[in-house]
Amino acid sequence: MPYLILYVLLLAAVCLGIFALMRRFERKKPAAYRHMKGVWEPYLYILPVFLLLLFMFGYPLINSVVMAFQNYKLTAPNAIRFNGLDNFRKLFSDSDMGLIMKNSLVYVVASVSGQFLLGMTLALALRKKFRGRGLYQAVVFLPWAFSAFVIGLIFRWSFNGEYGVVNDILKNLGWAGEKLAWLGTPGLSLTVVILAMIWMGVPFFAIMNLAALQSIPADVYEAADMDGCGGIRRFFAITLPYIKPTVIVTILLRTIWIFNSFDLIVVITGGGPANYSQTLPSFMYTRRSPVTISALRRRWAFCSW
Repeated sequence: MPYLILYVLLLAAVCLGIFALMRRFERKKPAAYRHMKGVWEPYLYILPVFLLLLFMFGYPLINSVVMAFQNYKLTAPNAIRFNGLDNFRKLFSDSDMGLIMKNSLVYVVASVSGQFLLGMTLALALRKKFRGRGLYQAVVFLPWAFSAFVIGLIFRWSFNGEYGVVNDILKNLGWAGEKLAWLGTPGLSLTVVILAMIWMGVPFFAIMNLAALQSIPADVYEAADMDGCGGIRRFFAITLPYIKPTVIVTILLRTIWIFNSFDLIVVITGGGPANYSQTLPSFMYTRRSPVTISALRRRWAFCSW
């Protein structure tokens, strides 16, 4: 609390200092002030929003950096003290940290790539009108309406090694002679989580890319057809440049969200086996807050009432 008060007072002092300098400059050099006002006036209009963002996001960011160098325990609020780099030494001295970093990279790259490719394909397919397109869109976009907890339970039950439906399908197709322990095998457990994340995030890419595709003028494609432009060249020369800003923003947003997500991992695998499906956020959650799957189910059941 004292740090928050100090931070607010510092922001207020900076604002008052800026306005005081402007008033002083106005009195001494009126002509130069009018010219400067025309240049800086747009920035003055966005200054309140900028200060609000600094207040809402600046203090939590600074406080997080400070807490990284503290011995901070919620159960001992009076014993908070600075401990230097001890937290980082303890973190990187963990024998599984290299595996967790690699899992985080694979998880983010594979999930974002799968979501983008399938979402773009889906958006291109839904762009053309066909009978039942509205119903098909509703069914395809349905995973985006589910919570991560529900999706995690679906994939946890589907890929169960004993009675999961995935093993039954593979056995009936003749692709697997014995039941696979998807959630208990290193490599396969992370694959299941990646598949769940892709299935959940494809509608987001499809919605955003479909909206961007529908904003492309039709006469551009008509001119391309008259010039004999093929489908692949038309996609890379016309479609992709037009929707490039949307693609960049969606990829950036999903990369941030996926890197910060841990709920699917906690529900599906709990980080196992032996941290082979663990990422940095899930590792921090399970290490500092070891909640079992049964406890999560009880919470969800209670909230559903």
